[in-house]
Amino acid sequence: MQTVTTIGFDIAKSVFQVHGVDAAGQVVVRRQLKRRQVMAFFEKLPPCLVGIEACASSHYWSRQLQALGHGVRLMPPAYVRPYVKRQKNDRADAEAICEAVTRANMRFVPTKTPEQQSGLMLHRARHLFIRQQTSVINAIRAHLAEFGITAPVGRRGVIVATQTDINRLGGNATGVTIPPRTPPILLSRRTVRGRL
Repeated sequence: MQTVTTIGFDIAKSVFQVHGVDAAGQVVVRRQLKRRQVMAFFEKLPPCLVGIEACASSHYWSRQLQALGHGVRLMPPAYVRPYVKRQKNDRADAEAICEAVTRANMRFVPTKTPEQQSGLMLHRARHLFIRQQTSVINAIRAHLAEFGITAPVGRRGVIVATQTDINRLGGNATGVTIPPRTPPILLSRRTVRGRL
């Protein structure tokens, strides 16, 4: 068997695809690997160039393969797509990755350390929480508007509106009566202040 010099490694959740070529560009290996087989497969290979699309878990696999002595290069999927010759499937993707990684003008993504990934994860989680908070605030503003209570934009606007207008609803200062079936969350100042 010829020596594998370049591998296109298409990663997934459970089934991975490997496409390897020798120095002349002839296909040496083309096979599927289950997750538990990946490290054993690469341990048997001499150090070679491995191309991976930069996507979920690619930085993890890059670090694992670099620890075995392989040279790993991550590429944005948009830059690999033009090299797919046939319909899009894992086998064609692995072949396209193998071809793209050898191009001199290809742009590569540096492998992130676990610390860098942890920082990015923290930022993404915070961004998600902010989006969810904004969604809840907008929903409360819309529900209050159904009863004629207008709240300024933002978290503070909803808190001020619930503290002033809802308190006065008992005396009907705004001319609005709240039906008994109204969800209690809309009437609770503590909920608005504590959750938003």
